[in-house]
Amino acid sequence: MVTVTLSWDAGADRALGLPAYATAGAAGADLRANFGADTRGGVTLAPGARALVPTGLRMAIPEGFEVQLRPRSGLALRHGVTLANSPGTIDSDYRGPVGVILINLGQEDYHVEHGARIAQMVVALVTVAAFDLAETLKGTDRGAGGFGSTGRS
Repeated sequence: MVTVTLSWDAGADRALGLPAYATAGAAGADLRANFGADTRGGVTLAPGARALVPTGLRMAIPEGFEVQLRPRSGLALRHGVTLANSPGTIDSDYRGPVGVILINLGQEDYHVEHGARIAQMVVALVTVAAFDLAETLKGTDRGAGGFGSTGRS
């Protein structure tokens, strides 16, 4: 188990609690919309619109890890609301406010209420790569085949 240290933004509603796993087998902990005192009414997303929704949190993630922000499947299925940059990445050296970029891909307005579960966060290991430049690359059976080159579904 790894510990991610959290702190509250000024004006955050602490009564909403910290991110939490909904079940014992959940990979992601639910994040909630945590609007400031002057915007606690939430925000309405028109079809095609996106907004940065605050969580009221800041994080200290241990070096060698990241936090990935992922959509909630129920929001995506029922309302077409997902993350515009999925997965979003929070690096271990970032200490600013954590926000979630929601986008409404549905056909009706969607209201994001204060306290609503809007995304899930997954803590993941980071592998740092070394990049080596070569004149040519070793061939494979696939070769340079792009999208759809390995067959039909």
